[in-house]
Amino acid sequence: MDTKIIVATHKAFYMPMDPLYLPLHVGREGKSDLGYVGDNTGDNISGKNARLCELTGIYWAWKNLNTDAIGLVHYRRHFTVWPWWKRLGKNKFDCILTQDELESILAEYDLVLPKPRRYYIESNYSHFVHLPYTFEKDIQTLREAIKDMASDYLEAFDTVMARSHAHMFNMFIMKREKFDAYCEWLFPIIVEADKRIDVSGYTPMEARAVAYFGEFMLDVWNEKQKIPYKELPVMFMEKQNWFAKGGRFLARKFLPHK
Repeated sequence: MDTKIIVATHKAFYMPMDPLYLPLHVGREGKSDLGYVGDNTGDNISGKNARLCELTGIYWAWKNLNTDAIGLVHYRRHFTVWPWWKRLGKNKFDCILTQDELESILAEYDLVLPKPRRYYIESNYSHFVHLPYTFEKDIQTLREAIKDMASDYLEAFDTVMARSHAHMFNMFIMKREKFDAYCEWLFPIIVEADKRIDVSGYTPMEARAVAYFGEFMLDVWNEKQKIPYKELPVMFMEKQNWFAKGGRFLARKFLPHK
């Protein structure tokens, strides 16, 4: 099976040597050349990257790759089939998902997703409400866009928002037919929601509201589609300060914010 997994990046970084992977400079428009393929080639929306983040890479892959299956990972987040205890003491780049490993998975499944992130003490919806920048009105704008453009997915959206877990990071691998169907559904909604959200007075981080919401949209789509999927662990290629991350999470949840 001809498969490509794009590695979304905005900076030079060590990339997998397996030809399965294609480094893609997302937000390439107007930026210096990193030596990777840019998402500003062919049919693209690279100019929207400041607000859509890696979604511009997904769009580029949809419009410009002709393969049997397509996936997305990040320069600092990769799929692996190795459980964490078997990766101890090993070079992380030796544990990245390989073509052979993926072939056996795609023989059974049309969709691969990362193991879900679980919030435990809050829902996906309240996760946005308790960010340092409150996205409550913006996520309601997204909901209205879904209601107007794909009302049969509104129940799926509410179901996913009420959960305390989600498949994050816009990471996936999908067979082409499913990938095309997902993108045909996703991008009209995302572009419309982005038009409706007023970001005047927002910081650059706050202006990425739609990009953050986009991480949950594959779960919304598949809540209705019911495509069986395989979950894989995600490796973080850079060091993670889990104590600091946990502290920020609790502060967002319990301390006042704007």
